[in-house]
Amino acid sequence: MNRRAIPELSIIVPTYNESATLPALLASLDKQRGVDFELILVDGGSQDTTRNLAKAFAADAGFPVTLIESAAGRGRQLNAGAVRARGASLLFLHADSSFADPHALADGLFFFDHMIDSRGDDAVAGHFSLCFLRSRAGSSAGYAFYESKARLNRRGCIHGDQGFLVRRSFFERLGPFATSLPFLEDERFADAVSGCGEWVLLPAEILTSARRFEKEGLLSRQILNALIMNAAAIGWTSFLHQAPDLYRRQGEAGRLELLPFFRRLKRLLQDMSWQERACTWYRSGAYVRDNGWQLLLAVDFLLGWRRNHSWRGEETPVLDRYERWYDRFSNHPGGRCLAAGAVWAWFHVTWGGLELLQRLQFFRKEEGEHVADRD
Repeated sequence: MNRRAIPELSIIVPTYNESATLPALLASLDKQRGVDFELILVDGGSQDTTRNLAKAFAADAGFPVTLIESAAGRGRQLNAGAVRARGASLLFLHADSSFADPHALADGLFFFDHMIDSRGDDAVAGHFSLCFLRSRAGSSAGYAFYESKARLNRRGCIHGDQGFLVRRSFFERLGPFATSLPFLEDERFADAVSGCGEWVLLPAEILTSARRFEKEGLLSRQILNALIMNAAAIGWTSFLHQAPDLYRRQGEAGRLELLPFFRRLKRLLQDMSWQERACTWYRSGAYVRDNGWQLLLAVDFLLGWRRNHSWRGEETPVLDRYERWYDRFSNHPGGRCLAAGAVWAWFHVTWGGLELLQRLQFFRKEEGEHVADRD
């Protein structure tokens, strides 16, 4: 292979202590056929064998592999990789993703190019259908629901674990990935695309590890994600900056305790004037109302899942039929106030329940210690 030739596609992958997951991605890329691409690995200071693995793979790879280093932080690493990329199209991937189909990249790029030709401009970005790779058995309904959401081209449904395919020219107009926070760079990029272009679902599937959900708990992670997205949407940066552990690095992830985050939010609210609190709840209600369509999608999911556990949002009759009625009856100040009241109630009920659960656990622990002392 002529490693100096300009490739069709540049694949950019940020890494940080990914020695356990990177081999699967590298192996799947090595099996890809029908597309000329280069791989750029951007390491953020790994302390394991990630860089050695990358160097060993690069020596024998059938495509150009470049390993560079940058300051830690996914946004910074992605931006550094984009600067070094030579291809006309850029694909941003997570290190714990992979492709089962050896033609996934070729099919995705072909469809992507066709969509650009159909539009007559390059204001298009593509994402793959998502499938979680799980390490242990158990109920998969929650994972299936989020896989279904990931197949939609809506705001709030497109994340970095689905892969981002974009023309370099469009990426440069959008601007680099945000780096003000160590997370949310993918959300902000997805919103930027939606604001001036179009998202398309590529005809291929990407496999992404469910390790964070399995370590932290799927429900706990999604509740915290909802708090993060709400705070970001209403500009509540004080919460995002005062909680650096909102999104821990993979190697540091463990069982997620939600109570400390609810306590932080409670303290921040108490420090506000009543007018500021009212405004915060109202704006949160507006954000939740805007995302209320997900309740209709959940109904579609339950109906589809009941018929076939392989359902992943192929048809959404409830959402398609009733969303316009939902908007008509809720998209006004009264509807946003009702949503704000529901958010207020949910927050306090959840916070109170977490406090009660911790007290019960404390009493059980004390009782167990007393029994042990008596024995």
